[in-house]
Amino acid sequence: MPQVHHNELQQINTITEFHRLRGLPKPLHPLISLVDYSLVKHTSENNHISWVQQFYTIGLKRDVCGKFRYGQQEYDFDEGLMSFIAPGQVFRVEVFDYGEAPPPSGWLLQIHPDLFWNTPLAKSIRKYAFFGYQVNESLFLSDKEENIILGIFQNIEREYRENIDKFSQNIIISQIETLLNYADRFYQRQFITRKITNHYLLDRLEDFLTQYMDDDARLAQGFPSVKSVADELNVSPDYLTSMLRMLTGLTTQQHIQDKLIEKAKEKLSSTNLSVSEIAYGLGFEHPQSFSKLFKAKTDQSPLAFRQSFN
Repeated sequence: MPQVHHNELQQINTITEFHRLRGLPKPLHPLISLVDYSLVKHTSENNHISWVQQFYTIGLKRDVCGKFRYGQQEYDFDEGLMSFIAPGQVFRVEVFDYGEAPPPSGWLLQIHPDLFWNTPLAKSIRKYAFFGYQVNESLFLSDKEENIILGIFQNIEREYRENIDKFSQNIIISQIETLLNYADRFYQRQFITRKITNHYLLDRLEDFLTQYMDDDARLAQGFPSVKSVADELNVSPDYLTSMLRMLTGLTTQQHIQDKLIEKAKEKLSSTNLSVSEIAYGLGFEHPQSFSKLFKAKTDQSPLAFRQSFN
């Protein structure tokens, strides 16, 4: 293996290559592997390297003393049990000295996208938002939930260890779909049970949008995008929208639009600016677009709303 310097981006193209880099036996199947995490070797040479891998990894880990950087954010391993990494996304594992702590344990399910070739999961896997850069929201599991996940892991491993036949791919993929659907269910449960944290995020969203709308110069350059709002809150756009839907029934885009309409009502009722001037001041390129959104949200045109105050 060539020497890799700190801060260099290391590409891992295959599951076989990952096994070799981490001191693991060669995988039994080139496109899918269940790895015993206690066997993964972390060395000083690879402990500060950022990695990009070309396969999915679903991790279920315990007692890992270290940090995991995914995208631009990092979190402690003990802040969650399950993690999800998609192909082409940057991450870094930094493991610390264990001291008196128990050794790490758990499993890594690695799946190369080629396994999904010519199956519906090749496209549908993209709908699972937890594969995004949702770095502060790894998945906590109850004992019952963890046993469900471990059972599916074992089913998958048992299938690819057997003699491969024409049924193997479909059976493995059906197990992966079941795993992803359970993870989706458990994430939704987590959103509900962590309302305090999520309400805090909602408060931060409201504060950010209020400050943005009160900055006339900034607003005139364009109202905030969903991505820019999510970046400001250090979460992924998909996670932010999922959380808002759970708490309010609205998407991030709808929250932004509602704030725009509030600001528009304020200007229509308290200034003599024309509708066009208000539209441009709210970041709309075309006044017609503003009028269309205003009517969709209020069932009134901007002029009708203004006249109701006279």
